[in-house]
Amino acid sequence: MRTLLLTASILAIGAAVSPASAETVRWARGSDALTLDPHSQNQGVTHNFNHHIYETLMDRDSEGNLTPRLATEWSIKEGDDTVWVFKLREGVKFHGGEDFTAEDVVFSLDRARSEKSNMRQLHADVESVSAVDDHTVEVQMKGPSPLYPNNVTNTFMMDKGWSEENDVVEVQDFGAGEDNYAVRNANGTGPYVLASREPDVRSVLTAFEDHWAENAPAVTEIIYLPIKEAATRVAALLSGEVDIVQDVPVQDIDRLSATDGVKIETGPENRVIYFGYKFGDEPLKSSDVTDKNPFNDAKVREAMELAIDREAIQRVVMRGQSVPTGIATPPFVNGWTPELDAYPATDVEKAKALLAEAGYPDGFSVTLDTPNDRYVNDEAISQAVVGMLGQIGIKVTLASRPIAQHSPLILNSDTDFYLLGWGVPTFDSAYIFNDLVHTKDGNYGAYNIGLYTNPELDEKIRSLGTQTDLEARDATIAEIWEVVKADRVLLPIHNQVLAYAMKDNINLAVHPENQPMMNTVTFD
Repeated sequence: MRTLLLTASILAIGAAVSPASAETVRWARGSDALTLDPHSQNQGVTHNFNHHIYETLMDRDSEGNLTPRLATEWSIKEGDDTVWVFKLREGVKFHGGEDFTAEDVVFSLDRARSEKSNMRQLHADVESVSAVDDHTVEVQMKGPSPLYPNNVTNTFMMDKGWSEENDVVEVQDFGAGEDNYAVRNANGTGPYVLASREPDVRSVLTAFEDHWAENAPAVTEIIYLPIKEAATRVAALLSGEVDIVQDVPVQDIDRLSATDGVKIETGPENRVIYFGYKFGDEPLKSSDVTDKNPFNDAKVREAMELAIDREAIQRVVMRGQSVPTGIATPPFVNGWTPELDAYPATDVEKAKALLAEAGYPDGFSVTLDTPNDRYVNDEAISQAVVGMLGQIGIKVTLASRPIAQHSPLILNSDTDFYLLGWGVPTFDSAYIFNDLVHTKDGNYGAYNIGLYTNPELDEKIRSLGTQTDLEARDATIAEIWEVVKADRVLLPIHNQVLAYAMKDNINLAVHPENQPMMNTVTFD
């Protein structure tokens, strides 16, 4: 019905796009936040939406530099290099009128590092959190941790009293399908208040009049519209029914750029798109090989990489809007090098020979799980890889789902072969290693979906959290990447390039973490 209504609007209005109101912005993207519980999901769309309602101690500017938010100062405690001291902004109010104090920070950090939190790996090196006074918090680390402030830019602060009153002290277990009051209700300190919430349909946010910022935002109301179908999103912009489209289909960039009343902003994202697969001896549940796991053979993983043509994906699927890569980290991140980024040329004949050497001369079958509304052309990328692997005899069945259904499979490691994207808000390789490479164990390996394990590598990964000699730490990072690349723990495809489309009187730059904030919008 929505598509029919939008089509009718286009016929009535034509191609002209009227300027946006300087008060209300209708913001469309391909999927919705998975939950409003601020510590339940470490997922970009969810963080982006929640950043408007909740706030973090620090933020990052468009260049990736740390900037003050609810903390105005942060420093290592004099005389004790295992303690971080955070000075909090005074006079901050929650949307419910409660004062923001140190006890809220203690509560929030403890909640974020609790067992059910999907943010806990970011705080794996925290021993304890304590309030010194109403506006000073000390974080006791397990050892010197000079880079810990990089880890808090997506850890949101909640009101302790509100959380206790509404029985949300414990984090929602998203993977188990749990629910709680914080999933659809919120009480943050952010620039916008949640006015209404219809998951996957429409959410409304209104400007928080008592926000601490000196200047009120130009956007006083946000109407957030998840629109899964790419063509429908574009039609909504052209018809004047939305003002900003965050997920612009690559095939529409040139057309929109040439449309009167519309402008396009593009830029690289701090995110890699990759494929992962199940490790271990246990047979794959979706394969016709029933006595072992083909992916556990290094020759099979090498054959798969040789079969995939990254440059063809860039040229045909992405219309040039990607940067092929041979390492599962974007260039923004500490640890990236041009040498690690290199990838082998496509070689189908060599790939076939490797499969035969591994004992699969006729290939094998497997199911590939992919989201279809999360990353730029995610389903099309997976479809292309299905065809490429088919050339060497690997018969892939594609299972495509919305991210809301894909995420539980990922969190529960209930997949043999999958596509995922990974952003790096800390701008440091340890964030990738902690989540994607370290053995799935406690605070580590939350997104090690393939269950790769390497105890020697685990020890090196854990050491990164407390290494104070940054040159030695960088050397350890390089050693870890060499093993990750040699073992083909992940199969990286490209770094994502973003495109936002908007009415031409709106100014909104591409955010490197794809987390644009509507309170930064200005109007011509």
